[in-house]
Amino acid sequence: MNTQFHKGVVEMCVLALVSKQDHYGYELVNAISTQIPISEGTIYPILRRLTQEGYFETYLVESNEGPPRKYYRMTKSGRSFTQSLIKQWEDFTDSVDKIIHLKPKN
Repeated sequence: MNTQFHKGVVEMCVLALVSKQDHYGYELVNAISTQIPISEGTIYPILRRLTQEGYFETYLVESNEGPPRKYYRMTKSGRSFTQSLIKQWEDFTDSVDKIIHLKPKN
């Protein structure tokens, strides 16, 4: 799969998951990797950028299994951005599906 396309899809998955509930990075890796093969190295730059762009805010939660975990929470602008991105994705995939399933003209 095209690398840029893959990164865009993973970013949308991160946004969709965090829009539903707060997550920490490794938890996102585990959730996404059940459907799409990814590594931790893919997620953390996305999380950093989305936080810098104001779509996420972070907070720390103590962990019994090591250092505190950094959780990501969606901001109001992040929700708006995510809704817009998902709408664009749905329109795009609907159009692609129509093309793929076009019946040949005889």
